[in-house]
Amino acid sequence: MDISQIVTKADIEKLKEEIFAELNRIRFHGQKISVNKQWLKSYEVCQLLSISKGTLSTYRQNGTLRYTRIGGLMYYKYEDIAILMDNR
Repeated sequence: MDISQIVTKADIEKLKEEIFAELNRIRFHGQKISVNKQWLKSYEVCQLLSISKGTLSTYRQNGTLRYTRIGGLMYYKYEDIAILMDNR
């Protein structure tokens, strides 16, 4: 075995990060929701993250996902959702 063919732990971690990034890109790309929007409504966030309304409520309550309430509707910044996906 040639020493240049040994895979290090750092190599595996880098590969893992690249795979997750690609899966997230594919996941966002396949959604019907336009990711060009700056603000998303609750139902759009649930679809995008594949979570229930209850899970979204938990994310709001524990501060995992920031939101803005306007009237009776809650809006979420797309940037915050992308960060949440990266941290998952």
